[in-house]
Amino acid sequence: YHHWKLAVDGDVATLTLDVSEDKPLREGYALKLNSYDLGVDIELADALNRIRFEHPEVRAVVVTSGKDRIFCGGANIHMLGRSGHGFKINFCKFTNETRLSMEDTSRHGGPKFLAALNGVSAGGGYELALACDEILLVDDGSSAVSLPEVPLLGVLPGTGGLTRVVDKRKVRRDHADIFCTLEEGIKGKRAVEWGLVDGIAPRSKFADLVSERARALADSVTERKGPGIEWSPVQMEVSDSELRLKHVTVELNHEKRTATFVVRAPQDAQPTTADAYRKAGVTSWALQAFRELDEAILHLRFNQPTLGMWLLKTEGNADAVLAVDLTLDSLREDWVVRAILLFQARGLGRV
Repeated sequence: YHHWKLAVDGDVATLTLDVSEDKPLREGYALKLNSYDLGVDIELADALNRIRFEHPEVRAVVVTSGKDRIFCGGANIHMLGRSGHGFKINFCKFTNETRLSMEDTSRHGGPKFLAALNGVSAGGGYELALACDEILLVDDGSSAVSLPEVPLLGVLPGTGGLTRVVDKRKVRRDHADIFCTLEEGIKGKRAVEWGLVDGIAPRSKFADLVSERARALADSVTERKGPGIEWSPVQMEVSDSELRLKHVTVELNHEKRTATFVVRAPQDAQPTTADAYRKAGVTSWALQAFRELDEAILHLRFNQPTLGMWLLKTEGNADAVLAVDLTLDSLREDWVVRAILLFQARGLGRV
């Protein structure tokens, strides 16, 4: 990755945001203050899937920053300023879907997430922290959490910040109103008292607090057994008229402004046990077809904005698909099958 570092130590993984200023997804802006663009979030989404599928031993994930005194400055304002309305919508949508996937993973027996805010956390940076199960903030007199979009930009936070503050963290509405109008944010004991973070510690003791809470979160998650699945890239052939993958084809008609998806049913024998699914890895139809569908959806969102209608079609033996579904349903207590089902659901959720 250009912007993230993933380290696994036993059953605790650490995702460190260390954005390379000079590696934006598009030219024309620098990613200062650990701010993010679409490329940063694409890497985060990939890292989360690698943790889910390649590292079943991981039961807690610490999300922190590699920069001194700043966790994350949020979405890069210069990137947004250069972007059209449609791109902004899809950018915020993808960013929030990534955070929703973290909550989805935690809710369904996967790793828990701990945000270790070792500096200022503003806007989308705090929204990333809000997607975690717990938030810790360094108490150094300057580090604060904030949603400054209203006072600075005159817009609402775009990726679930207001919803998570009130509905998830149960912050009092009057406190939430004040919080969202304070450009400088809230720090220290007040952030704890208002429920904006779960704990604070001085910089000298912050690492110990993070380690302690990560251990507690890991111990609350049931151990997942068996080898993981290598998360290799999806291969897609792209032309002006077609996206072609093994199980999914998308015909692009620019004159009619349509994209016609054809998802093909499995044509060969599919795994019938959880161990067989682990052995098959990403090549099982249940995982590969839905990874391909997800890849095609995201490609169209960002690269084919003029196509105004998507037509979804299927091809092949419906009984073969039903057989896969019944097998997955019977094996859903195993972590790898549950991870596949959750991945399918998230992909369909994008539609």
